[in-house]
This record gives sequence, C-alpha cells and structure tokens, in this order.
Amino acid sequence: MSISTDDRLPVPDGPTISSEEAKVEQLSKKAQKRTAKAARYAELKAERRAREKERKKMKRAAAQPDPHDVDTVVPQSKRARLDPASPTKFKAQLVVDLGFDDKMSEKEVISLSSQLAYTYSANKKALCPFDRLIYTSLDGKTLNRLESVGDAGYKRWTGVEWWAESYQKLWDPPDDHAPVDRGAIVYLTADSDVELTELKEGETYIIGGIVDHNRYKNLCLDKAVETGVRHARLPIGTYLAELPTRKVLTVNQVVEILLHWNQSRDWKEALYSVMPKRKFKRPEDAQRGKTTEVVVEEPGQEES
Repeated sequence: MSISTDDRLPVPDGPTISSEEAKVEQLSKKAQKRTAKAARYAELKAERRAREKERKKMKRAAAQPDPHDVDTVVPQSKRARLDPASPTKFKAQLVVDLGFDDKMSEKEVISLSSQLAYTYSANKKALCPFDRLIYTSLDGKTLNRLESVGDAGYKRWTGVEWWAESYQKLWDPPDDHAPVDRGAIVYLTADSDVELTELKEGETYIIGGIVDHNRYKNLCLDKAVETGVRHARLPIGTYLAELPTRKVLTVNQVVEILLHWNQSRDWKEALYSVMPKRKFKRPEDAQRGKTTEVVVEEPGQEES
C-alpha cells in the first residue's frame, strides 16, 4: 500500500526530546537548587552554632552563680526548702566600673561580659544581696558585646541599672536625683594600702570591671585618687595566710566574697567560700617549708 506525501506527519525541524528525558532534566535542576541551598546552609551552620552556644552560656550564667566548688553548692530548690525566708537586702550600693573599654582586647571583653552575668546572678540569688547594683560607663566594645549575645539579654536583667555615664554621676546626678555622699564611696582595689574591715549599709562599693592580664598597675587605685573617693583592699592577707600571692581577684569572685560577708559577717568564711582551693598552700609543701606558686588574676580577669 502506498502513502502519498500529503498523508505523512510533519517532521520537526530540531531534535526531539522524549517525556522521560524532559523529566530527568527537570529533576536535575531541582537537585542543583537543593545542592546550592545545602551549601549555603553549611556555610552559616558554624556561625549559628557559635551564637547559640554563647547565648546558652550567658543564659546559664544569668540563671545561677558561678560555683568554684561544685561539691559544696546547694541547689536553689533545696536552699529554698532549708531556708524559706525571703532574702534580706544589705542596704548598700554595688557599682561595677566599666570605664576601661579602651584597655581591653576583644577576647578580654568577651571574658568580662561573662563575668558580668555571673555578678548579676550572684547578687540576684544571694540571701543578703546588695540593695542596688549599677554598671557604669557602658559603651564601646563591652556594650557591643552585650548587645550581640542572647538578643541583648542583659536588658532583661531585673533590679539592675546600666549607665553610659561614669560613676561620678553618683555625686553629680541629674536634678531629679539625690546625690551620694562622696565620702561614703569606696573603690575596692588590691593596690590600696588600706585594708577593708567591714561593709557598711549606706555606703557604695566600686569594683573595677577590667580584664587586663596584669598589664596595668595601680589602674583602679589611680582612678579612685583622681576622682576623690576612698579606696581599700579586701583583707585576704590577714585571713588567708596560706595564700602566698598578690591578692587580686576576678570581678565575680570579689562580688561573691562581699555577698558572703553580707550574710555571715565573717571575712575568713567569706574568703574560704569563694577562693579556688588550688590557690592555697599544699600541706606537703608546708611541711617542706615551701609555698605553692600561684597566679591570681587582676580584677575582671578570667582564671587560667
């Protein structure tokens, strides 16, 4: 049987693609998009994990004190059962002076920011907390660090004041605030030649908020003298003779010692409760007439 030319189907000009081949090509494009998306996700994964880790760290720090001896820490729930009484505030002000931002590296600022969280938590959980907690001279790298962690979680800390101004605002406040007597302000620094014998209600105690790895000598002492406020050092040498080192501590350690004293009125008990046990003279060294070499950090420095 013959077929005429007019009865034949038209032949397409270009190459033909079957439906299966078209489907394969379509799936390939989707796979490429998925691959590209996965690559972008992988690039951001490490950064997200780092942010989340830091956020959780700050959240944990704000939720509980920094324990130096885990075996002796009483859980908050158990402490509440043992002592159901409400905290009794110690009617004094505690100030952390953050006016050393230009003297710290980024790593030191990160360390300081964590210590500020521990400081806040220690006062919040204490049985005899300070009546008022103020962070002064908040600016620059420290402010940027706090803003970047936990969606600026520091702004949600309760019972805390954040000042962009220096602590000099205490005795030179705005018109609608009563000034603090400058004679009732004490800057705590290990470089002072005056030993602190007790804390007094109605006074204000300032701690230098700096991590400097001992680069700057007499920094806080000089600042106290320049601004005309009293200065003093904790009585570590008097009560801890077995600590043969320069008597300087981290910000949160100083705060915890003060809080323990508020409750016990006993410097030795307060110091032993907070000082890391490895800082003390070892019995075997004492028998040999030796002392243990110890490095105790500057205020605000994270322990090694």
